[in-house]
Amino acid sequence: MDRAELSITLHRTGDEAVLRLSGEIDMLTAAQLSTVVNEVLADPPPRIVLDLGGVTFCDSQGLGTLVVLSRKASHAQSLLVLTNVGDFLLRVLDITGLRSALMIRNDQTTG
Repeated sequence: MDRAELSITLHRTGDEAVLRLSGEIDMLTAAQLSTVVNEVLADPPPRIVLDLGGVTFCDSQGLGTLVVLSRKASHAQSLLVLTNVGDFLLRVLDITGLRSALMIRNDQTTG
């Protein structure tokens, strides 16, 4: 059985921290994502961008983690933005009603 893996690359600029995620966000990796975002929130930039372009899977634990991290960022006077969200994840967010709870900025046009 393969162990789910999540790779996170952090790049900070003056006004934002960009976390490039690759792999799966699930019950085995959600804590890893939380840890990295919490470290960024120790000295919060105005904006934290989660680039989900490389995410291949996200379960309910992963979705819940994204919502919790968005709220934590808000309390720290920072904005958590999801970008490059795949179609599968957008559908899941629509089905669960969580899309409105998250700030999503997709660079590609939809429709």
